[in-house]
Amino acid sequence: MISKETIDKIFSVIRVEEIIGEYVQLKRAGSNFKGLSPFQDEKTPSFVVSPSKQIWKDFSTGKGGTAISFLMDIENFTYPEALRHAAKKYGIEIEETQAEQTEEQKAAQTERDLLYKIHEVANNFFQEQMYDTEEGQNIGLAYFRERELREDIIRKFQLGYSPEQKNAFTAYALEKGYSKDILEKSGLSIFPENSPNGIDRFRERVIFPIHSFSGRVLGFGARILKNNVKTAKYLNSPETEIYHKSNVLYGLNQSKQAISRNNLCLLVEGYMDVIALHQAGIANVVSSSGTSLTTEQIKLIKRLTENVTILFDGDAAGIKASFRSIDMLLSEGMNIRVLLFPDGDDPDSFSRKHPQEFVENYIKNEATDFIDFKAEILLKEAGGDPIKKAEAIRDIVKSVAFVTNALKREVYLKEVSSKFGLSEQSLFNELGVQKQIAQQNQRPEAPKPQPKLEVVGETVFAVNPLIVLEEKLVELMLKYGDHVLTRSDHENQPYQITVIEEILAHFEEDGYEIQSPVNEKIISEIKSGIESDELRAGKFFLTLMDEEVSERVADALLEPYENSDWSKHNIFFSKEQELVPKIIEDVIIRHKREFTVKMINDLKDTLKAEADNTETYMKIVRLNQLKNEIDEALHRIL
Repeated sequence: MISKETIDKIFSVIRVEEIIGEYVQLKRAGSNFKGLSPFQDEKTPSFVVSPSKQIWKDFSTGKGGTAISFLMDIENFTYPEALRHAAKKYGIEIEETQAEQTEEQKAAQTERDLLYKIHEVANNFFQEQMYDTEEGQNIGLAYFRERELREDIIRKFQLGYSPEQKNAFTAYALEKGYSKDILEKSGLSIFPENSPNGIDRFRERVIFPIHSFSGRVLGFGARILKNNVKTAKYLNSPETEIYHKSNVLYGLNQSKQAISRNNLCLLVEGYMDVIALHQAGIANVVSSSGTSLTTEQIKLIKRLTENVTILFDGDAAGIKASFRSIDMLLSEGMNIRVLLFPDGDDPDSFSRKHPQEFVENYIKNEATDFIDFKAEILLKEAGGDPIKKAEAIRDIVKSVAFVTNALKREVYLKEVSSKFGLSEQSLFNELGVQKQIAQQNQRPEAPKPQPKLEVVGETVFAVNPLIVLEEKLVELMLKYGDHVLTRSDHENQPYQITVIEEILAHFEEDGYEIQSPVNEKIISEIKSGIESDELRAGKFFLTLMDEEVSERVADALLEPYENSDWSKHNIFFSKEQELVPKIIEDVIIRHKREFTVKMINDLKDTLKAEADNTETYMKIVRLNQLKNEIDEALHRIL
């Protein structure tokens, strides 16, 4: 287990804006940062990061918490995995406690954990084979050097080699104690009937590890080097529990910071294109790894930038494939440019021929918008045929129909109108037709369930007001728990009490049972703190290994909107901190009223079942008198 001292050190050093900034394009908004939610599609940013409080909140989904909880949500890390990832990023040495794992803990190690581990083992094995064996040096390393790759680039992408021996890795993994079952599920080994000892999937091939956003190895791509073998040139890992090719972009882990910094993503076709551009000093580049571009892959890019330049080598198949990619990118609200390299060149060969500045300027100056790109390709095919020309223009308008922003659509149509000498009205008519066709092809969404209404007394509420007020009281303890209030007793003598103590006294005085399980956890921790003379407020809970509590604390500590600075106009507002005593008093009274109403309603439900209900009836009378007194007190406050 990771020691408490290490966990405290991680939380003292980690910066939430730096961790999240690798996944979400953040922009300064006052003292906070804002960005688009990485968990849900949205057009208006509702994802807020607070550097001062070291928390985040996604107001579109309700998620929130610390940098560690973010890593757990976005990467599906366990708590220890998220801590280790953060420790590695900040150069913190992990200290382990000496307690050994129990049998239950060992049994709890999931198949998913084993899949990550076996891929890590395989990645190290392939690199060792290339650097430490004669076969690996003469074949694998020689190939990469022949492609003019530098040593630092080979190691940056963790390139490797799988030897000719048919079960070299399988035998190695079995000897280390990994089961045939996990080797088979990982896709690294195959166990046919005629080879019970297993066969390596990647034999006599150079290896390209495929990493997750955070850098974990999910799978591999492998290239065979012999030309006289009748087999696929490239072989990829099969789909597994941890590897879904439609959700992964090759090179994103190595390129994410450059993409965010340049506010531009270059999209290429192959592994070597990504690697060669990195070697040329151009690091804001990813590849869809030979698969068709998917919506999930586009959303990965959109976390970092909305600007994409597609780089193609100019072959006919690639050009046609790019049309589909263009439409998908447009439908996700991306800004697109396209570049075709000169005949015979691809990003790999072009970047090796020319210096970095020349390549960067070429991409910047020669890339065209998608309208010019499609027009050049389609009109060249149409020649002088008016029917084919009309079809080409219709194809371009079809792409414009995928643009989600109305203003952008109009600008693009004006450009088409100007380019082809067509009336804007005819193009808008065609746009309407294409949009109708697109809508017909979309499946209708299932209606969203409406929130259930709850009847409380004679009033219908969309939510239970008692729980809302309980949430507010817990929020006040989290935000202002150690804030000291000055109160007066029945003899009008002043005394001091903290917010936590006053709210807990209110709950205990009325014998109130906490309604929410998460609030119960928080209050239990607060009570434990008081027993040890410690006031546990918001920041204490951020280091607890509980995602629900972490979200609850983020709710309490982070507001969706930040007040404008009106003081420069000589307009001043009271801050919530200044009104804490009055707010506490008001919420406690309102909570007492709603709890009284609940007790009255509960007693009314028991009246019919009782033979002699005089005592119950008198309780209801007394509670109604109390409710009237509370209403009068509320009226005085207002």
